Amino acid sequence: MAEDDGNMSTQQTQPGSTRAPLDALARLESEAIHIFREVAGEFDRPVILFSGGKDSTVLLHLAVKAFWPAPVPFPLLHVDTGHNLDEVIEFRDRTVERYGLRLVVANVQDYIDDGRLEERPDGTRNPLQTVPLLDAITTGKFDAVFGGGRRDEERARAKERIFSLRNSFGQWEPRRQRPELWNLYNGRHRAGEHVRVFPLSNWTELDVWRYIKREAIVLPSIYFAHTREVFQRDGMWLTAGPWFGPRADEPVEELTVRYRTVGDGSCTGAVLSEAADLDEVIAEVSASRLTERGATRADDRLSEAAMEDRKREGYF
Repeated sequence: MAEDDGNMSTQQTQPGSTRAPLDALARLESEAIHIFREVAGEFDRPVILFSGGKDSTVLLHLAVKAFWPAPVPFPLLHVDTGHNLDEVIEFRDRTVERYGLRLVVANVQDYIDDGRLEERPDGTRNPLQTVPLLDAITTGKFDAVFGGGRRDEERARAKERIFSLRNSFGQWEPRRQRPELWNLYNGRHRAGEHVRVFPLSNWTELDVWRYIKREAIVLPSIYFAHTREVFQRDGMWLTAGPWFGPRADEPVEELTVRYRTVGDGSCTGAVLSEAADLDEVIAEVSASRLTERGATRADDRLSEAAMEDRKREGYF
């Protein structure tokens, strides 16, 4: 992330001066900062989901701007599947150390080791994140959980409110979601319930990349073109690792690829790409006809309603 010079987005207008109209990115930034401050004033124990991916990194950058010069008043929470790429975990830890934040990690492997969860036959652990996530929310008594979900990612995401009420089981109930008119957000909830908060709801993938460039936000290196040994499965290029691959009939190739999104290595694919810098990534994303989840996430292909089914169970 870019170093702050004290000139944050909430600049004071001098008497007699005229504020220039905000561009699209500035409006999105202003909305997100407003949401962070609204949650800080309305909830007792918020937490930010942070995986080290581009969306959660932008989310953290916005939180830093929202409360500067004070520190971010919330801890971070990461549900670690144990199948994350090394570059992302290293970036996560460096970022936490840089900002002096508290990181809560819920490890899927711990749940497998003690029998609370069972490894899936296909090796993917993304669907196994729900129970550790809900347990971490309950243990931490978190009443507001910030996530980096965007409405353009997937059809089920498009139905999401910015303040998304979850019941005492962590489940999403469409009929209980509230209207959000005139940027008014209703955070009321019963004991045991919590609210998922999505400040990036109105952003697109292209908005995120343009904002990353404007703010000089640092990301894990896997978001840019690099040479990697990969194998193809179900039309996606996966990295070899402890997630049941490659199989005997899946030859490993050394290709130039990059990742559009990060997640469990067993179900997050790379894309063939020569985009080695921000300008090239932005040009590539501008020309793409598929969202990053549609192009690279096998867990969203399990069924037509895969994401919505997981949301009803308490997924992100």
